[in-house]
Amino acid sequence: MNPAPPPDGRVRISKLLAERGVCSRREADAYIERGWVSVDGVVVTELGTRALPSQTITLAAAARSTQQQRVTVLLHKPVGYVSGQPEPGYQPAVTLIDAGSRWRDDRAPQRFERAHLRGLAPAGRLDIDSTGLLVLTQDGRIARQLIGADSVIEKEYLVRVEGRLDAAGLARLNFGLSLDGVALKRARVSWQNEDQLRFVLQEGRKRQIRRMCELVGLRVSGLKRVRIGRVRLGDLPAGQWRYLGEQEHF
Repeated sequence: MNPAPPPDGRVRISKLLAERGVCSRREADAYIERGWVSVDGVVVTELGTRALPSQTITLAAAARSTQQQRVTVLLHKPVGYVSGQPEPGYQPAVTLIDAGSRWRDDRAPQRFERAHLRGLAPAGRLDIDSTGLLVLTQDGRIARQLIGADSVIEKEYLVRVEGRLDAAGLARLNFGLSLDGVALKRARVSWQNEDQLRFVLQEGRKRQIRRMCELVGLRVSGLKRVRIGRVRLGDLPAGQWRYLGEQEHF
């Protein structure tokens, strides 16, 4: 059990920085150990130090420089690759990231370096039998933005289905379904064409769309993620990747 916070309202500095979107808790602890964090102008070096939410917490230039060097990659994941940990007989999507598979139309100024693979992790899942936009990042701020418990970032999918769906079933897809005894958040689901639905979700439960479709009598025959927040898959070819641009934000 976590200890109760002090009665004066002080909170761990690492938690405050994460809540403000400055960095992840793990990154904050690393910065504190290096003496790169100040509270009201006083350098903090002891892990677990607390501060009041009203106090001014700043990062040293060295910490900000470290953040700027971290990369975020947008990959068009093909079917057959797992987004996270490897499974028997299948490769993780990160193995697709190399100099040869970088999209030739990528306009980002970075040159690919092997160091960009260090700590590069998926910010969200995409099933092995699904394709489309997958974000991999070294930046804890972006990971928290996309998959943090309080994330409200939309994810958009095009889903090819088989079966019949009446108006009541479509309404249930938009709101009213539960998975594993937990009600799903409101979604936006509409017909894209005669056999394809468009899903816009603000959560990412395991195999959520496929399970939602099963509950209304549909079978998914193809699923493609085309947007995360304000970032679109666009013309990025399957199996290729590009860097998130400096002016792009989720």
